[in-house]
Amino acid sequence: MINKKSLVEAALFVSNKPLSARQLSYLLSIPLKEVEEIIEEMERELKKEDRGIMLLKTPEGYELVVKPEYRQYVQKIAPFSELSEGVKKTLAIIVAKQPVKQSTIVKIQGNKVYDYLKILEKKGLIKSEKFGRTKVISLTKNFEEYFGKSVEEIKKELLEGTKS
Repeated sequence: MINKKSLVEAALFVSNKPLSARQLSYLLSIPLKEVEEIIEEMERELKKEDRGIMLLKTPEGYELVVKPEYRQYVQKIAPFSELSEGVKKTLAIIVAKQPVKQSTIVKIQGNKVYDYLKILEKKGLIKSEKFGRTKVISLTKNFEEYFGKSVEEIKKELLEGTKS
């Protein structure tokens, strides 16, 4: 007999995108209520200090990520590999200039930005608000949790990196 909690954990581990409780329920043929209980239990267990990963809730669903305090040690192995170079550049612009108009980012980086912004918004790292014919983009609280550093620390690192 397969352990349902292990099955949910395995699904979150192999997925390259966040999965909602509803998606997990459907994909794994486990009742939704049971999936929600499993997720709550996993969240409690993964918050323990002796674990290197945590369950992150994003607007899209749940994903397993490295805890912030361990990221600097493992980033050489996979430095936020799920983010393309274009997405990282867009995020750097937002970090440096936030709040920033979407039209400003497009002028700097080109039309691909629209796709990059969608990815960042789905990951819960940025939010956008309508502002006339454009949008104003800013970082979310989830951004700091995701990278394990404050916006100020990351901005300082970016500025130091451009000086060399």
